[in-house]
Amino acid sequence: MANESEPLALSLWAATAPPGPDCPSLDGEEETEVAIVGGGYTGFSAALHLAERGIACVLLEAQDIGWGASGRNGGQVIAGLKQDPDEVERILGPSAGKRAVALSARAPEIVFAIIDRYGIACDAVRAGWIQPVPDLASVRLHQARLAQWQKRGAPVEWLDRSTTAQALGTDRYVGALLDHRGGTLDPLAYARGLARAALARGAKLYVRSRVIALEQLGACWRVRTRRGTVRARFVLLCTNAYTDALYPAMARALVPVVSIQVASAPLSDNVRASILPGGRAASDTQRLLVYFRLDRDGRLVIGGRGAYREPGIRAAQARLRRLATRLFPQLPGDLPFPFAWGGFVAVTEDQLPFLVEPEPGLVLAGGYNGRGVAMATAMGKVLADKVSGVPEAELDFPLRKRLRPVPFYALHRPLVSLAVAFAGLRDRLAR
Repeated sequence: MANESEPLALSLWAATAPPGPDCPSLDGEEETEVAIVGGGYTGFSAALHLAERGIACVLLEAQDIGWGASGRNGGQVIAGLKQDPDEVERILGPSAGKRAVALSARAPEIVFAIIDRYGIACDAVRAGWIQPVPDLASVRLHQARLAQWQKRGAPVEWLDRSTTAQALGTDRYVGALLDHRGGTLDPLAYARGLARAALARGAKLYVRSRVIALEQLGACWRVRTRRGTVRARFVLLCTNAYTDALYPAMARALVPVVSIQVASAPLSDNVRASILPGGRAASDTQRLLVYFRLDRDGRLVIGGRGAYREPGIRAAQARLRRLATRLFPQLPGDLPFPFAWGGFVAVTEDQLPFLVEPEPGLVLAGGYNGRGVAMATAMGKVLADKVSGVPEAELDFPLRKRLRPVPFYALHRPLVSLAVAFAGLRDRLAR
């Protein structure tokens, strides 16, 4: 992965995904209806949905297509938000909360429908998603989550200890929630496929074109890079966990948390058949969650919380390698893990995404809290709806006028590191 520090750069997805479209850098002036800042799922989904409606748009990406979280994540397509449905409705209110829950429930369908419609080659598998529970104390909480989704008609079920072990290939967990809406894909291939689809529909995409200034000029905006400008009626800021000083209020509403992954060499046929035999992905419910899956070639991909500094990142990746053999003792002891990478996940104070219009014509979206594959794609469609003139009360996700800053944002790195250490201790004590 170009232009990334070494412990975060050796990505399985960068090594295996089909190449993306060849896009230029911005050099000169453009005029359009909508300028989109950020080349990840949110931005490309917005560009695609706008272009499908014949609305001119220009997307500017600071690095290359899918360089941020959209090309680095575990490729798990998960329905729902980090908060449970009842809590979402409590936080956002009954009407807005119901719209947000409904959108999150069908977000995987939006992803897989786009993949089908445009023939995106990204190893998409819709076999479901498993949320395993590591201790008996947590079972009641997660059965309550199950009941909330079942009340809303979702295809979810509870797996007992024995069935969980069969579904996962490990007896480490006491039960699990199985959500049939979920699935997996190659995240970088999906990001590149979204970009190719948007281009085919008429969107303009520019890479290696970092935006350095946003200027409001009466009823329009001027977006400046070092070598060009874009004038537009609307600006969609879709930088999420990689938000910088371009719009400080958005940066202060997000805590970038490091998530890291390692991937093994392809497993032998007999070992491969014993791990996640149904082709599903899993993300457990520990305070420091662990997520795992197999890729198309039978590699075990396992991920979890990382660290901000290089020694901590390398130590966390080494812990994941050791954890893999504890979870799955059937793995050979000398199994190599040739890939190790990671990046930032955007966490918000209330663990909910945001859709905000702080100034006329400027709309911000982000904060997916680890649920970005499905939810960012869905939010791109909502952004297109907003720009297309859909009334605020009819948007599938509530629009706010103000961002909620994260308390003590300036201290977020030491506070996150302290919270990670404490959460890890509580996980160990709960076993």
